[in-house]
Amino acid sequence: MSRIAAAFRPGRKALVPYLCAGDPFADATVEVMLAMARAGADVIELGVPFSDPMADGPVIQKASERALAKGIGMTQVLDYVRDFRAKNDTTPLVLMGYANPIERYGVDRFIADAKDTGVDGVLVVDYPPEEAEAFASALKRVGLDPIFLLAPTSTEERMQSVGRIASGYVYYVSLKGVTGAGHLDTAAVADMVPRIRKHVSVPVGVGFGIRDAVSAQAVARVADAVVIGSRLVQLMETQTRDTVAPAAAAFIAEIRAALDVVQHEGAGR
Repeated sequence: MSRIAAAFRPGRKALVPYLCAGDPFADATVEVMLAMARAGADVIELGVPFSDPMADGPVIQKASERALAKGIGMTQVLDYVRDFRAKNDTTPLVLMGYANPIERYGVDRFIADAKDTGVDGVLVVDYPPEEAEAFASALKRVGLDPIFLLAPTSTEERMQSVGRIASGYVYYVSLKGVTGAGHLDTAAVADMVPRIRKHVSVPVGVGFGIRDAVSAQAVARVADAVVIGSRLVQLMETQTRDTVAPAAAAFIAEIRAALDVVQHEGAGR
């Protein structure tokens, strides 16, 4: 069983935090990842910095800019994964980013090095499933999960395409627009997730607009996983080098406790 498959246990609501590699402190990324894993993160999405992150809002765009200014690229991201794996061999890691850094690095080289360093899944924002079948197959051949996005605008045909080639989990972005924007409509999420499940056999994670324990619980009642990015990045960018890992861990622990309440509600039915 893959690490990602093992993270989605029956009855448990998975917590999937996102952080941009190298931000806010290049030498703290692994420390933050380890702290979040200890605090209850089930999967960690590690963002690959890119100069034109078109699907991301200002918070993550600025995080990416700060990381790039520190010289963080694909080589450094994979080094973070290797260092994390030296101390944690159980928490799944998903690289999340855009096609350009992968293609500049070399697709075949990227897949081989991602596998070698301990990556578990890859989510490429601008690889639509209809154009990514060869890439997804190449990932699967080495045991990596190709993870895809779905959105409120996704058609039944798009859901079918994702369901055919995705593994690990799918990431439903619950808002139209960029990350960190808008108001979370939990009723709309509750309507959409069952539609997705008709076409997708892997777990459904929901992100965008989840900022606290209350919104995390609302999403967890209808989804398999809660993905938190912008709020965590915002929290981390206000910290010092010494406080960034403890602050991230405390936030993750708070959300984990909230999700556990939802889990117990389900067990009591």
